[in-house]
Amino acid sequence: MRVVIAEDLALLRDGLVRLLRDHGIETVAAVADGEATVRAAALHRPDVLIADVRLPPTHRDEGLRAALAARAQTPGMPVLVVSQYVEQTYAAELLADGGGAIGYLLKDRVADPEDFVDAVRRVAGGATVMDPEVVAQLVARRRRGSPLETLTPREREVLALMAEGRSNQAIADALVVTPGAVEKHVTSILGKLAIPRTDADHRRVLAVLTYLRSP
Repeated sequence: MRVVIAEDLALLRDGLVRLLRDHGIETVAAVADGEATVRAAALHRPDVLIADVRLPPTHRDEGLRAALAARAQTPGMPVLVVSQYVEQTYAAELLADGGGAIGYLLKDRVADPEDFVDAVRRVAGGATVMDPEVVAQLVARRRRGSPLETLTPREREVLALMAEGRSNQAIADALVVTPGAVEKHVTSILGKLAIPRTDADHRRVLAVLTYLRSP
């Protein structure tokens, strides 16, 4: 597996390179700003682009913008962004194309090498991976009037786990139910949220996007 890393803090950037190398993942470019990120992604076409949301010169959202630009140039390029904080708008923007192969992790997750490398591999494989803390904070912000009010408490639990990028089997294990029961809940969720059946869109990703955009 080949990755491009976009991180302006040299210590963290070098640490990520070593961490990934120790797990058999090659870093083909390690850059420190948005423009370099777009160039490196276009040149190397990595299996995953890993980018900090905030990069020079303003340290606002240059990393996110660069990741989105790289994905626009190479549709479907797997992108994993890391952030110091939970920012709902950024998570929603990442998911907006409905194509999967997207991840949003808090930087604290890097402290757990196995979890971080697992997230990198899952995103490379086409999964949508959301940090559990991101999901937890978004759940806490739900207000009345949300389309999620049509879901049962169990369906909201299933959707929250879907937002973390978990498979049906992983959701079943977490909730101590059968995979068949999870499949029924997922079908019900997609129906209640009026997620259309299409060949082009990843319906689970669209459901998660509805979840993140909900007030």
